[in-house]
Amino acid sequence: MKIGFIGLGIMGRPMSKNLLKAGYDIVVLERSKAATELTAAGAGVAPNPKTLAEQTDVVITMLPNSPEVKEVILGVNGVIEGAKPGAVVIDMSSIAPLVSQEIAGRLEEKGIDMLDAPVSGGEPKAIEGTLSVMVGGKQEVFDRCYPVIKAMAASVVRTGEIGAGNVTKLANQVIVAINIAAMSEALVLASKAGVEPELVYQAIRGGLAGSNVLDAKAPLAMDRKFDPGFRIDLHMKDLDNVLATSHEVGVPLPLTASVMEMMQALKIDGMGDRDHGSLIQYYERMARVEVKRK
Repeated sequence: MKIGFIGLGIMGRPMSKNLLKAGYDIVVLERSKAATELTAAGAGVAPNPKTLAEQTDVVITMLPNSPEVKEVILGVNGVIEGAKPGAVVIDMSSIAPLVSQEIAGRLEEKGIDMLDAPVSGGEPKAIEGTLSVMVGGKQEVFDRCYPVIKAMAASVVRTGEIGAGNVTKLANQVIVAINIAAMSEALVLASKAGVEPELVYQAIRGGLAGSNVLDAKAPLAMDRKFDPGFRIDLHMKDLDNVLATSHEVGVPLPLTASVMEMMQALKIDGMGDRDHGSLIQYYERMARVEVKRK
């Protein structure tokens, strides 16, 4: 099975490297900044998505948002123009579920299958190959592509038909955003009250308040490390899709909307390219305290 990979950014580059490590033949776009690094590791190159699709059985996309995915797959010289009937497109981007369904419908007209398979875990787990992947699409297509996805992930779960993967990712992003906000409120409260935040963290992490989010973000916040793993800009993009989808289906999400506005305030202050754990700085500024190790 030959795989085309489009989108060699913070997430896509380590994901494609893990496919190479697993023994898959990979083709990437030659215009990508990371193409030289991948070709040095054994990947082939193609000048555009159409040519890449002509050379491969499976095309994986890992792109910023819905417009980029639509352009690469459905645009001029796009994947749809080169993919053969029976080929599979696996979109691992986080995009709007309705856009996934629209793209899948267009591909199906050409005999091309699609899975929407967004990921969770950020850059560290992309590097480790231990991402969590939530997948929407036909069961038989999922079964056929499972080994490919598993080469990049620790957990791969099909949650329904096309679009279900991105609905699941939206739910994931709601929980992550609100968890970071709750962690921020708690540690800012502790710091302002004069209690060492490291000791508070150690005391609560083993109880009901403990979570992967707490373990991933609290130590970084206390060490004042806010380089992205997952940028505020990208989390805002996901929450924008969350809120748009919630309005379409008639579900009020007041907590999500509040966190979105906090992130918007940080973005206005020029922090959109920092890690979403920087949300704690929104609370720190209001409380005039800094959460850090003693």
